[in-house]
Amino acid sequence: MKVLLINGSPKAKGNTSIALNEMIKVFEAEGVETNYFHIGNKVVRGCVSCLKCFELGHCVFNDIVNEVSPYFMEADGVVVGAPVYYGSPNGTVLAFLDRLFYSNFTKDKTMKVGAGVVICRRGGASAAFDVLNKYFAMNNMAIAGSQYWNMAYGLEPGEAAQDAEGLQTMRTLARNMTFLMKSIALGKEQFGLPEKEPWTPTHFIR
Repeated sequence: MKVLLINGSPKAKGNTSIALNEMIKVFEAEGVETNYFHIGNKVVRGCVSCLKCFELGHCVFNDIVNEVSPYFMEADGVVVGAPVYYGSPNGTVLAFLDRLFYSNFTKDKTMKVGAGVVICRRGGASAAFDVLNKYFAMNNMAIAGSQYWNMAYGLEPGEAAQDAEGLQTMRTLARNMTFLMKSIALGKEQFGLPEKEPWTPTHFIR
């Protein structure tokens, strides 16, 4: 099993990294290979809808998105960690995810296991969590839950380490992801992936 972890925080050693590293400890104990990328300190421009990725097979802007993309496609699970800015994940991680998912639009992501992890000072976590889950939900991915929403509290770097329930939520999430990934792998062997119908787009034009 392989898991890709994305740290969308600008701070390399901030509270998002504390939450993700708590998960990595469990993954390693469970024998799951991890690949960790800190993208929150990169200059990541948003998608410009040029559609060149459909021709090239990758984004036309050759940056961290293209670097991470092969790891994304080979991973059995994906964890995206982000701080909460104004009730939403920070802009860098959203620009990154828009381009990562869209440049891999034609590649099958069915039953990869996705998990969003959010860090907040006080509020906005559930709204930001919902935004991250939408990337997984519309790509036929399975979404992993935990004993609570996948969140931890902290403002200053290091404060999330004091959130005992938040850290336990991360460990539980990692165990649940491991179980799901292994179960899906067994299911693929016995039953294959779910049947897919041809896409039926609906556009209402007056």
